[in-house]
Amino acid sequence: MYKQQSFLSNIPSVVKNLLIINALAFFAMYIFSQGVNIPGMGLVRFDLNAIMGLYTPGSEHFKFFQYITYMFMHGNLTHVFFNMFALFMFGRILERTWGPQKFLFYYLVTGIGAGLLYVMVGFIRAKFLAASLPPSLVTDIYTQGQSVLFSHKNYVDTTAASLNMLVNMPMVGASGAVFGLLLAFGMMFPDEYIYLYMLVPLKAKYFVMGYGGLEIYFMLQNNPGDNVAHLAHLGGMLFGFILIRLWRKKEF
Repeated sequence: MYKQQSFLSNIPSVVKNLLIINALAFFAMYIFSQGVNIPGMGLVRFDLNAIMGLYTPGSEHFKFFQYITYMFMHGNLTHVFFNMFALFMFGRILERTWGPQKFLFYYLVTGIGAGLLYVMVGFIRAKFLAASLPPSLVTDIYTQGQSVLFSHKNYVDTTAASLNMLVNMPMVGASGAVFGLLLAFGMMFPDEYIYLYMLVPLKAKYFVMGYGGLEIYFMLQNNPGDNVAHLAHLGGMLFGFILIRLWRKKEF
């Protein structure tokens, strides 16, 4: 007799646990945003993304643990679904190729590296923006700006609005690490086919190069209405490229 295996049992351990942790984190974020009844306090609402998301250093909300926690928080169901779908598609192949320890190390390095690049550039840009604004307005942005954003408003002055977004809007999502996985798949299996929109076959190396090119294009466009952290995506790919190159040098 044969024992029928469950869907989860066919997923490698690290990828499976990452999927579970991300799903639980998203569920917790949703529950707390709706409100939790606490005895003696009544209905309490708070935004986990505002605590666990990654802020630019200099913001009063910045904490070092956010370099890890931001990777497990997501803005909405679409955001978490597509990140987890990519983690499942590419991560399980890479984990079986590298083994669980090496795969987890790569995932964390690319995720943290993406965050480091994002906040480093954001910190420099924030300094330039602040230099062109009155000191009193800069102080107001750093102390009151997040409450403005969370009320779905922003400053009228475009420079002040940009600084407020940099300082007080946290970055969330596993996208940096996921783009690192995409880069790794393209380097490890360059001639494997990826089906674009489930229909169009494209070799992995061309898919990765095309996706990377699009991210550079969108980053340079600097569209005010674009809230996607394209620089973090590129940071995940950059750190992944460096790490794989280092591993390959050690093998020879």
